[in-house]
Amino acid sequence: MVARGEIARFWSLESLHMVSSDGGTESAALVDDNGSEEDYSYEDLCQANPRYLQPGGEQLAINELISDGSVVCAEALWDHVTMDDQELGFKAGDVIQVLEASNKDWWWGRNEDKEAWFPASFVRLRVNQEEPSENSSSTQGEEQEEDAGKNRHKHSESKHQMRTNVIQEIMNTERVYIKHLKDICEGYIRQCRKHTGMFTVAQLATIFGNIEDIYKFQRKFLKDLEKQYNKEEPHLSEIGSCFLQHQEGFAIYSEYCNNHPGACAELSNLMKQGRYRHFFEACRLLQQMIDIAIDGFLLTPVQKICKYPLQLAELLKYTTQEHSDYSNIKAAYEAMKNVACLINERKRRLESIDKIARWQVSIVGWEGLDILDRSSELIHSGELTRITKHGKSQQRTFFLFDHQLVSCKKDLLRRDVLYYRGRTDMDGVELVDLEDGRDKDWNLNVRNAFKLVSKTTDEVHLFCAKKQEDKARWLQACGDERRRVQEDREMGMEISENQKKLAMLNAQKAGHGKSKGYSGCPVAPPHQSLHPLHQRHVTVPTSVPQQQVFALAEPKRKPSLFWHTFNKLTPFKK
Repeated sequence: MVARGEIARFWSLESLHMVSSDGGTESAALVDDNGSEEDYSYEDLCQANPRYLQPGGEQLAINELISDGSVVCAEALWDHVTMDDQELGFKAGDVIQVLEASNKDWWWGRNEDKEAWFPASFVRLRVNQEEPSENSSSTQGEEQEEDAGKNRHKHSESKHQMRTNVIQEIMNTERVYIKHLKDICEGYIRQCRKHTGMFTVAQLATIFGNIEDIYKFQRKFLKDLEKQYNKEEPHLSEIGSCFLQHQEGFAIYSEYCNNHPGACAELSNLMKQGRYRHFFEACRLLQQMIDIAIDGFLLTPVQKICKYPLQLAELLKYTTQEHSDYSNIKAAYEAMKNVACLINERKRRLESIDKIARWQVSIVGWEGLDILDRSSELIHSGELTRITKHGKSQQRTFFLFDHQLVSCKKDLLRRDVLYYRGRTDMDGVELVDLEDGRDKDWNLNVRNAFKLVSKTTDEVHLFCAKKQEDKARWLQACGDERRRVQEDREMGMEISENQKKLAMLNAQKAGHGKSKGYSGCPVAPPHQSLHPLHQRHVTVPTSVPQQQVFALAEPKRKPSLFWHTFNKLTPFKK
């Protein structure tokens, strides 16, 4: 943490006070769109939800439960792809049993038959850790009937309590989230705008994206949630309609999540200079924010939008079909799941365009527009024989992207070098499957063949695969390409021009225009490759998690496996 003395030397603390247009100091209270102040001060939130706001609070609660012998489960917010044997890989939605949470960044857990470390920021703890007992032991006759009645009543009360727990988690985390958004907008953005000598308008747009729009949207959303929240009997709350009413508004998160990798890169560059580190720490102290760095605050919207489907899924689980909110909660869950899926897909495409850009740079003699001008995903690749009208065969390596098929030729001596040989517009052709035998149009005997026929001209492309199964994969891939193009159009899936240009610029800088190795598909990004052997130690993550694109830096060092074993064996552990 930066000492206050250093901050004072950087600037006068009074110069950061929030001054209104009439010269008076602004109130710390948040004013909503109707001019009324919000009911939740920082102190109120701390008293109501100490573990949501205090650093290490959640971690302490987990360890208390584990030490008491309780089974603590968490659900994955994102995929965690790893090549390190000491890390636990999982997919979004998987359930992980948390076995140790002494380290705030990396927890020890079990998934299926494996125990290993995993990043704590990738999961959400379940509110209800234990299932209500569906059945209970009973005696014979009247005692059995009486016990069954008591058990049903007890189970009903337990179900109500579990629904109450989830409702309260949704409400509490929403209030805390609003506080974090307020801190970002008032504590960071407002101060950055005052220091025009340090930040350009473009820099601030890159770092903070549309988070002010998210803040405005979430305030309205919380206001409607509060109206539907039953304070006396929380389990009777009907909040499903709020999610349905605002489901279109949640689409603004897509822009923020798409922008976030660029925000991390920009912020990382600034943080190399001491004056920026001091500036952001001064902003945090003056706003009286919790002890989290700015990159942690900027990650919260990404985490939040991924938590909604998990929260609603758990709420649906404890909402009976007779409950008046059941149908709305079910619809809300599907709606928020679709929102999260769309955002995850856009994020995956952003990662994909970096690979594709590096692939293009590795191709010798590339001609025409960049591949990213029209495409954002590699669907299939492999070798095919291309037949000309004159019966001449050409062995080529083809890459099928959305909207276009690229043809390359391997170097005769260096088989890892590819030369550009052309491309086909997939939007302008139709796929024709051919039976083995003589083709009437070309007067040739063909095997494992198919055609791409132009919709507007007489141009025809004839391809032959080596095996029947290879042909089947190409036919499937061509069908997938058309479906994905249609889905992208329906979902409004687009990658901005700036993101495409940035991907190509980074690829050109990395490649310096020279041919790179070829592996049959776009080269994998650095975070998916193994690190040097001297780094493969149990205490060091050997890969950056797939979703670490949303964080400012790589995960910190994992705690030693020795200490985990020692903690499990020590007789002094309480």
